[in-house]
Amino acid sequence: MKSILCATALITTVTTAHAGDPVGVPAIATLIDGWQQADGTRVSAVRIILADGWKTYWRAPGDAGIPPEFNWKGSQNLSGVSVSWPTPVVFEQNGMRSVGYTNQVILPLSVAAKRTDKPVQIKLKMEIGVCKDICVPQTLTLQGTLGATGATPVASIAAALAEQPYTASEAGARGVTCALSPSDKGLNITARLSLPSTGGQEHVVIEAGRPDVWVSEATAKRNGNTLTAQAEIVPNGSGPLALDRSAIRFTVLGTSHAVDLRGCTSG
Repeated sequence: MKSILCATALITTVTTAHAGDPVGVPAIATLIDGWQQADGTRVSAVRIILADGWKTYWRAPGDAGIPPEFNWKGSQNLSGVSVSWPTPVVFEQNGMRSVGYTNQVILPLSVAAKRTDKPVQIKLKMEIGVCKDICVPQTLTLQGTLGATGATPVASIAAALAEQPYTASEAGARGVTCALSPSDKGLNITARLSLPSTGGQEHVVIEAGRPDVWVSEATAKRNGNTLTAQAEIVPNGSGPLALDRSAIRFTVLGTSHAVDLRGCTSG
């Protein structure tokens, strides 16, 4: 994975939340205060620690997973938040695929404040799925203060940022073409990704760039430096389905590394 210069961690503000479960506590979450960038943006993170044998899900969890949701209602001095996702693991179980994390995951946050000279009061409600023998939804609630003003990165957050998939340029990718055709329920997509192998068996996750559509598990086949992925895109409601090709996102998960590719052209 990509490397990044990590400095000694700052003292952090931490609030802990437990996901209730009748047989134990499958997930514990903490809010980590990080550092402030030159433009005033605060870098922080949510750490999720999972009990032995439990897993949770990536932003696109697969057919067998539960997508995570974030609700920042009640936060103060907060203008916006974006979440970064370290490279996940692919799980195969009972013929179905899911994508997520075991043990623990740190999700870096880029936090924009309304006033950059003031701390941000975070109030977060997370809806996540956790799985062991069965999969169940869980609610984690966190609150805390992001007040660090130093510019020195916190090592744990910096490491999680370094674990993100490669960009197209870092991976040597030359672009993606995609062909769309009608299916019984929506659209079939055939994407041709021009990039070197990411190692071993490769999985492609396709995200349509719209929250109101479902994308099936993609099949993937490599021929030299071309990886072909096919899936079906189905709208949640009725009516015509229009897609913005520039918003379609492709994540290739290999045994060596992962790659994040944004958009495709007609082909």
